[in-house]
Amino acid sequence: MGLHRLNEIHAHLEPAMAIYLGLWLAAFAVAMVMLMKWPGRFSLLSEGYRRLLFQPWKLATFAVAATGMTVIAPWTGDPTWDYFDALLMSSLTFATAPWATGVLYRAIRGGESVLAAYVAACLWLFSASWCYDLYLLLRDSVYPITWWANLKASSILYLLAGMMWNLEWRQDGGGRFAFMAADWPEGNPGNSPQMSWRLAWLLLPIMALVAALILPFLWGGWS
Repeated sequence: MGLHRLNEIHAHLEPAMAIYLGLWLAAFAVAMVMLMKWPGRFSLLSEGYRRLLFQPWKLATFAVAATGMTVIAPWTGDPTWDYFDALLMSSLTFATAPWATGVLYRAIRGGESVLAAYVAACLWLFSASWCYDLYLLLRDSVYPITWWANLKASSILYLLAGMMWNLEWRQDGGGRFAFMAADWPEGNPGNSPQMSWRLAWLLLPIMALVAALILPFLWGGWS
Protein backbone atom coordinates (compact mmCIF):
# COMPACT_ATOMS: atom_id res chain seq x y z
CA MET A 1 0.00 0.00 0.00
CA GLY A 2 1.41 3.39 -1.02
CA LEU A 3 2.15 6.27 1.31
CA HIS A 4 -0.49 8.40 -0.41
CA ARG A 5 -3.13 5.76 0.29
CA LEU A 6 -2.12 5.56 3.97
CA ASN A 7 -2.29 9.34 4.29
CA GLU A 8 -5.74 9.32 2.71
CA ILE A 9 -6.99 6.73 5.19
CA HIS A 10 -5.43 8.61 8.12
CA ALA A 11 -7.04 11.86 7.02
CA HIS A 12 -10.51 10.32 7.12
CA LEU A 13 -10.12 8.60 10.51
CA GLU A 14 -11.87 10.25 13.41
CA PRO A 15 -9.69 10.37 16.56
CA ALA A 16 -11.90 7.92 18.47
CA MET A 17 -11.87 5.41 15.62
CA ALA A 18 -8.11 5.82 15.17
CA ILE A 19 -7.65 4.91 18.83
CA TYR A 20 -10.01 1.95 18.52
CA LEU A 21 -8.20 0.76 15.39
CA GLY A 22 -4.82 1.01 17.09
CA LEU A 23 -6.01 -0.85 20.17
CA TRP A 24 -7.54 -3.77 18.32
CA LEU A 25 -4.62 -4.07 15.90
CA ALA A 26 -2.28 -4.31 18.89
CA ALA A 27 -4.54 -6.78 20.71
CA PHE A 28 -4.82 -9.02 17.66
CA ALA A 29 -1.08 -8.83 16.97
CA VAL A 30 -0.35 -9.98 20.52
CA ALA A 31 -2.74 -12.91 20.09
CA MET A 32 -1.05 -13.96 16.84
CA VAL A 33 2.41 -13.72 18.41
CA MET A 34 1.22 -15.93 21.26
CA LEU A 35 -0.13 -18.51 18.81
CA MET A 36 3.13 -18.61 16.89
CA LYS A 37 5.40 -18.59 19.95
CA TRP A 38 3.51 -21.19 22.01
CA PRO A 39 1.50 -23.30 19.53
CA GLY A 40 1.35 -26.23 21.96
CA ARG A 41 -0.68 -24.18 24.45
CA PHE A 42 -3.59 -23.65 22.08
CA SER A 43 -5.67 -26.60 20.92
CA LEU A 44 -6.76 -24.54 17.91
CA LEU A 45 -3.65 -25.87 16.17
CA SER A 46 -4.04 -29.47 17.34
CA GLU A 47 -4.84 -32.57 15.34
CA GLY A 48 -7.83 -33.15 17.61
CA TYR A 49 -9.40 -29.84 16.62
CA ARG A 50 -8.84 -30.54 12.92
CA ARG A 51 -10.45 -33.93 13.39
CA LEU A 52 -13.41 -32.34 15.15
CA LEU A 53 -13.81 -29.68 12.46
CA PHE A 54 -13.30 -31.68 9.28
CA GLN A 55 -16.27 -33.99 9.61
CA PRO A 56 -18.31 -34.44 6.43
CA TRP A 57 -21.54 -32.90 7.77
CA LYS A 58 -19.66 -29.86 9.06
CA LEU A 59 -17.84 -29.33 5.78
CA ALA A 60 -21.14 -29.72 3.92
CA THR A 61 -23.03 -27.22 6.10
CA PHE A 62 -20.12 -24.78 5.85
CA ALA A 63 -20.16 -25.03 2.05
CA VAL A 64 -23.90 -24.34 1.96
CA ALA A 65 -23.71 -21.48 4.48
CA ALA A 66 -20.67 -19.80 2.89
CA THR A 67 -22.14 -20.06 -0.59
CA GLY A 68 -25.46 -18.66 0.56
CA MET A 69 -23.90 -15.76 2.46
CA THR A 70 -21.65 -14.89 -0.47
CA VAL A 71 -24.26 -15.20 -3.22
CA ILE A 72 -26.85 -13.04 -1.48
CA ALA A 73 -24.37 -10.29 -0.55
CA PRO A 74 -25.04 -8.04 -3.58
CA TRP A 75 -28.80 -8.41 -3.19
CA THR A 76 -29.04 -7.14 0.38
CA GLY A 77 -28.81 -3.46 -0.45
CA ASP A 78 -25.98 -3.15 2.10
CA PRO A 79 -22.97 -1.49 0.40
CA THR A 80 -20.62 -2.86 3.08
CA TRP A 81 -21.55 -6.46 2.29
CA ASP A 82 -19.86 -7.77 -0.84
CA TYR A 83 -18.51 -11.07 -2.15
CA PHE A 84 -15.11 -10.65 -0.51
CA ASP A 85 -16.06 -9.87 3.09
CA ALA A 86 -18.97 -12.34 3.01
CA LEU A 87 -16.66 -15.20 2.01
CA LEU A 88 -13.83 -14.03 4.28
CA MET A 89 -16.02 -13.83 7.39
CA SER A 90 -17.73 -17.13 6.59
CA SER A 91 -14.38 -18.91 6.25
CA LEU A 92 -12.90 -17.41 9.40
CA THR A 93 -16.04 -18.29 11.32
CA PHE A 94 -15.86 -21.94 10.27
CA ALA A 95 -12.16 -22.12 11.12
CA THR A 96 -12.31 -20.44 14.52
CA ALA A 97 -15.85 -20.28 15.95
CA PRO A 98 -16.05 -23.90 17.21
CA TRP A 99 -12.75 -23.44 19.04
CA ALA A 100 -13.34 -19.92 20.36
CA THR A 101 -16.84 -20.75 21.59
CA GLY A 102 -15.64 -23.89 23.33
CA VAL A 103 -12.62 -22.21 24.92
CA LEU A 104 -14.63 -19.28 26.29
CA TYR A 105 -17.31 -21.61 27.68
CA ARG A 106 -14.66 -23.72 29.39
CA ALA A 107 -12.74 -20.64 30.60
CA ILE A 108 -15.88 -19.38 32.38
CA ARG A 109 -16.03 -22.76 34.13
CA GLY A 110 -12.35 -22.67 35.03
CA GLY A 111 -11.28 -25.26 32.49
CA GLU A 112 -9.11 -23.07 30.21
CA SER A 113 -6.23 -20.68 30.79
CA VAL A 114 -6.51 -16.91 30.64
CA LEU A 115 -4.14 -16.93 27.67
CA ALA A 116 -6.37 -19.32 25.71
CA ALA A 117 -9.43 -17.21 26.55
CA TYR A 118 -7.62 -14.07 25.36
CA VAL A 119 -6.69 -15.64 22.03
CA ALA A 120 -10.21 -17.03 21.62
CA ALA A 121 -11.74 -13.60 22.26
CA CYS A 122 -9.41 -11.95 19.74
CA LEU A 123 -10.19 -14.56 17.09
CA TRP A 124 -13.91 -14.08 17.74
CA LEU A 125 -13.67 -10.32 17.38
CA PHE A 126 -11.42 -10.49 14.33
CA SER A 127 -13.61 -13.01 12.52
CA ALA A 128 -16.92 -11.32 13.37
CA SER A 129 -15.88 -7.68 13.23
CA TRP A 130 -12.29 -6.55 12.88
CA CYS A 131 -11.59 -8.18 9.50
CA TYR A 132 -14.78 -6.52 8.20
CA ASP A 133 -13.70 -3.15 9.59
CA LEU A 134 -10.20 -3.41 8.14
CA TYR A 135 -11.36 -4.51 4.69
CA LEU A 136 -13.84 -1.65 4.41
CA LEU A 137 -11.30 0.84 5.76
CA LEU A 138 -8.84 -0.20 3.04
CA ARG A 139 -11.57 -0.29 0.39
CA ASP A 140 -13.28 3.01 1.19
CA SER A 141 -10.62 4.94 3.16
CA VAL A 142 -13.12 5.52 5.99
CA TYR A 143 -13.87 3.47 9.06
CA PRO A 144 -17.31 1.89 8.47
CA ILE A 145 -20.09 3.56 10.45
CA THR A 146 -21.72 0.13 10.59
CA TRP A 147 -18.92 -1.36 12.70
CA TRP A 148 -20.97 -1.51 15.91
CA ALA A 149 -24.12 -2.87 14.28
CA ASN A 150 -22.04 -5.47 12.47
CA LEU A 151 -20.21 -6.44 15.64
CA LYS A 152 -23.48 -7.19 17.42
CA ALA A 153 -25.18 -9.05 14.58
CA SER A 154 -22.11 -10.99 13.46
CA SER A 155 -21.26 -12.01 17.03
CA ILE A 156 -24.66 -13.65 17.38
CA LEU A 157 -24.10 -15.54 14.13
CA TYR A 158 -20.57 -16.45 15.26
CA LEU A 159 -21.83 -17.86 18.53
CA LEU A 160 -24.54 -19.88 16.79
CA ALA A 161 -21.97 -21.24 14.34
CA GLY A 162 -19.64 -22.18 17.16
CA MET A 163 -22.44 -24.02 18.91
CA MET A 164 -23.67 -25.77 15.76
CA TRP A 165 -20.26 -27.06 14.70
CA ASN A 166 -19.64 -28.36 18.22
CA LEU A 167 -22.72 -30.55 18.17
CA GLU A 168 -22.11 -34.27 18.42
CA TRP A 169 -23.91 -37.48 19.18
CA ARG A 170 -22.22 -40.01 21.44
CA GLN A 171 -23.43 -43.51 22.07
CA ASP A 172 -22.89 -43.10 25.80
CA GLY A 173 -24.52 -39.69 26.19
CA GLY A 174 -26.70 -38.73 23.24
CA GLY A 175 -26.56 -35.23 21.82
CA ARG A 176 -24.47 -32.49 23.38
CA PHE A 177 -21.89 -29.83 22.65
CA ALA A 178 -18.47 -31.39 22.15
CA PHE A 179 -16.74 -28.75 24.31
CA MET A 180 -18.59 -30.09 27.35
CA ALA A 181 -16.41 -33.23 27.26
CA ALA A 182 -13.33 -33.22 29.46
CA ASP A 183 -11.12 -34.37 26.58
CA TRP A 184 -12.27 -31.71 24.08
CA PRO A 185 -11.05 -31.23 21.42
CA GLU A 186 -8.56 -34.09 21.52
CA GLY A 187 -11.07 -36.88 22.17
CA ASN A 188 -13.05 -38.86 19.63
CA PRO A 189 -15.66 -36.46 18.19
CA GLY A 190 -18.22 -39.23 18.71
CA ASN A 191 -20.10 -39.02 15.41
CA SER A 192 -20.47 -42.12 13.28
CA PRO A 193 -22.20 -42.17 9.87
CA GLN A 194 -25.10 -44.29 11.03
CA MET A 195 -25.81 -41.85 13.87
CA SER A 196 -25.35 -38.52 12.09
CA TRP A 197 -29.02 -38.20 11.18
CA ARG A 198 -29.87 -37.79 14.87
CA LEU A 199 -28.01 -34.49 14.89
CA ALA A 200 -30.62 -32.99 12.58
CA TRP A 201 -32.99 -32.51 15.51
CA LEU A 202 -30.32 -30.47 17.26
CA LEU A 203 -29.17 -28.63 14.14
CA LEU A 204 -32.59 -27.44 12.97
CA PRO A 205 -33.29 -24.94 15.81
CA ILE A 206 -29.87 -23.32 15.39
CA MET A 207 -30.19 -23.17 11.60
CA ALA A 208 -33.64 -21.62 11.98
CA LEU A 209 -32.21 -18.88 14.20
CA VAL A 210 -29.45 -18.17 11.68
CA ALA A 211 -31.98 -17.93 8.85
CA ALA A 212 -34.18 -15.62 10.93
CA LEU A 213 -31.23 -13.26 11.39
CA ILE A 214 -30.10 -13.26 7.75
CA LEU A 215 -33.25 -13.38 5.64
CA PRO A 216 -34.60 -9.94 6.67
CA PHE A 217 -31.62 -8.33 4.89
CA LEU A 218 -33.08 -9.47 1.58
CA TRP A 219 -36.06 -7.22 2.28
CA GLY A 220 -34.20 -4.09 3.25
CA GLY A 221 -32.51 -5.18 6.47
CA TRP A 222 -33.46 -4.63 10.07
CA SER A 223 -35.32 -1.43 10.77
